[in-house]
Amino acid sequence: MSHIHVETERVIDAPPAEVFAFLADYREKHPRILTSNFLDYAVESGGVGAGTVVRYRLHAGGRERPYHMQIDEPEAGRMLREHDTGSSLFTTWTVDQGPTPRQSRVRVSTHWEGGGGMGGFFERTFAPMGLRGIYGEMLNRLEQSLAGSAAASR
Repeated sequence: MSHIHVETERVIDAPPAEVFAFLADYREKHPRILTSNFLDYAVESGGVGAGTVVRYRLHAGGRERPYHMQIDEPEAGRMLREHDTGSSLFTTWTVDQGPTPRQSRVRVSTHWEGGGGMGGFFERTFAPMGLRGIYGEMLNRLEQSLAGSAAASR
């Protein structure tokens, strides 16, 4: 087994509090940034921030896997962590001040213990590339979703 880490970061033209509030709303807003790779997304409990539980299937690289994610906030107003109850996988969204007060630096990172053998080799080689592409598109969608509100606040 090996530890696998995937990370993508982007500066978004919106204040950190606004970006965090958007990401923390798993019922209404967060689903807007999900790509077509996320199938059957549903909020099971909660809906905003810590205590929320969501489920979905992720289709990537010709494979599909179910996830049952529990959300917590290791740093309230700054960090959301989604932990899969059925595996070692966890994804962290971190929102920090960007280069200006009206910008945010958003980082999404995922960690998990990969498999061994030949299957593990392919997982270590190809899964990070696929996830980086998915996360890049999610950050594009986040930026587009917040663009109207950033312009309105000026």
